[in-house]
Amino acid sequence: MLLPINLRVCLPEETLDSFVLVEAEINDKVFSSVSPTTCVLDPIPTRFFKQFYDSFRDEILILMNCSLQMGVFPAAFKRAVVRPLLKKSNLDFNDFNNFRPVSNLPFLSRILEKLVLIQLNDFINHQHVLEKFQSGFRVNHSTEMALLKILNDFRTNYDARRATVLVLLDLSVAFDTVHHTILLTRLKQIGLSGAVHSWFTSYLTDRTFMVSLDTCSSGAHRITCGVPQGSILGPVLFDLYMLPLGGVIRRHGVNFHSYADDTQLYISVSPDDAQPMDTLFNCILDIKSWMTENFLQLNQGKTEVLVIGPETQREKLLPKLQSMSFYPSLQVKNLGVIFDSELTFIPTLKTSQK
Repeated sequence: MLLPINLRVCLPEETLDSFVLVEAEINDKVFSSVSPTTCVLDPIPTRFFKQFYDSFRDEILILMNCSLQMGVFPAAFKRAVVRPLLKKSNLDFNDFNNFRPVSNLPFLSRILEKLVLIQLNDFINHQHVLEKFQSGFRVNHSTEMALLKILNDFRTNYDARRATVLVLLDLSVAFDTVHHTILLTRLKQIGLSGAVHSWFTSYLTDRTFMVSLDTCSSGAHRITCGVPQGSILGPVLFDLYMLPLGGVIRRHGVNFHSYADDTQLYISVSPDDAQPMDTLFNCILDIKSWMTENFLQLNQGKTEVLVIGPETQREKLLPKLQSMSFYPSLQVKNLGVIFDSELTFIPTLKTSQK
């Protein structure tokens, strides 16, 4: 089967085709830093295991380096245990929608993932691979930094007596629908090859999960898509999967900022000029098309629109927005902060005082 044109691989000049073998000191540091969560698949409790680390230090180092050198992720590390937990203690446990599935992985698998993440981050940061306006799961790219950037743009428009139309896109279970073939092609496109690419292929294939509740457990079931929930590598792999989205948006000249699977689009618009809104609408259509090609789905019901600016400007824009099936709210929650149409932040202050 031929890949779509945007999935054909042209390797960059600099590639990462082999991992550097890990030194004992690095392995020690990672071992001590990874959360001591115990999975039911772990042979002994993690905290107890950590106390006797010195007794297994050399063997663990050999195991990690063998995996890196051979480009194989151990089969014993590929099973996840999913535990359904109530989102809030007072919710009805008879309603499955009130549960959040929490995925646990073997402790040693997370050690290996962390060692790989260190080398992967070194490569993608040196090559400037990640999207400039993607703030999720990156050092020095917090929600605060993302909010400061977009708020400055909104204030600049407001001072220039121009309105801002903000669209908050929401994806449905995005981490669970990542297509492995597309993801592995993305990894080739950024320069992962040889044993490194083989390792990630091994990491993603033949994974399984089982559900555990109290003393009962289900059988194992295959995982055919998605980045591993509860994993250390999953978030950065998702960022890499989403890389082309920035190019789709830039073709339309629309401002944007993403945080993991939350993407916000915004344009500066004058009430007398409808062209920017047509551009925004066409951009969203292209995003939907790209999402479909990449097995992602926009959640239309949770996508929100906010018009920021003086009330007179907002009222002039409303008919055009409604003709495009955009129905603005008076306030929206954006990365944990409530934005209102005049940027007063009074709703946020009221919430924080409760």
